[in-house]
Amino acid sequence: MKTISVVSPCYNEEDNVFQCYETVRAIFAEHLPDYRLEHIFVDNASTDRTPEILREMAAKDPTIRVVLNARNFGVFRSTFNGLRYATGDAVVVMLPVDLQDPPEMIPEFVQLWQSGYDVVAGARNIREEGYFLRNARGLFYRTLNRLSDVTLEPSVGEFQLIDKKVLKAVLSHNDHYPYIRGIIASCGFKRIIVPYTWKARKRGLSKHNMGALTDVALNAIFAFSRAPMRFCTISGLVIAVGCILFALFEVLLFLIAPSDAPRGTMTIIVSLFFLSGIQLLFIGMLGEYITAIHNQVRGGPLVIEEDRLNIDADDA
Repeated sequence: MKTISVVSPCYNEEDNVFQCYETVRAIFAEHLPDYRLEHIFVDNASTDRTPEILREMAAKDPTIRVVLNARNFGVFRSTFNGLRYATGDAVVVMLPVDLQDPPEMIPEFVQLWQSGYDVVAGARNIREEGYFLRNARGLFYRTLNRLSDVTLEPSVGEFQLIDKKVLKAVLSHNDHYPYIRGIIASCGFKRIIVPYTWKARKRGLSKHNMGALTDVALNAIFAFSRAPMRFCTISGLVIAVGCILFALFEVLLFLIAPSDAPRGTMTIIVSLFFLSGIQLLFIGMLGEYITAIHNQVRGGPLVIEEDRLNIDADDA
């Protein structure tokens, strides 16, 4: 009997975590009776009853594996760490317990995987969310694909089913802040994209505020593209050439129409502010790369775990 692993990150989801477990278990019982379910919950140091509920669930059902983090390490680092404990023949990379990504799609994912696809990626073609966020995401993916060496399909997130050989390739990346959907795309393998509707959250509040989404977007750009630094180099060259040409133009204008009146005072002021802004922009871009390198070089564990439930020492 083949095993399908499902990784579910959670943070302060006491209203959703048991519902997620029951929903996935019912789907496997009805549509995938010939497959064994391994459901891995990764808790990001929740401050509500989520850890208590997970402990109760793990005590009753040995197919549930639970990782309890010592603090909140973010959804991507926690999920990547949870993938390390997946032993299935195929893995659903991320099924958040809020069920905005529909678990009803898993049987279709499994069927396509059995037909020969190594990666079955869900695409959120229809989003039950606000106009601003929906268009901001579209703009982000268009920008990223123009800058990156790896093409990321718009609306494809971490709700994907991947073969265990793809999982092995993903886990070989030693990334301190893994952008999982980008890593999967960079690995290659035979892939198919399945569209679905990303549902509105029914219970609880989303933990992905604008600051968190911006952090993820910047991480994706600087992790998978050298275009920002190339932009700095080209822009610096263009500005330098432009300044030289402008200086020559001023000299030529003075020779043609000499004047005792002071010239170029406003031009100098505007140029100073413009060049100062450009320098700060480029220093900021350079700082993003240096910060990423610094975090990677410092090393240390991806996350620090407080406890593990139904996970053997050999698996750890």
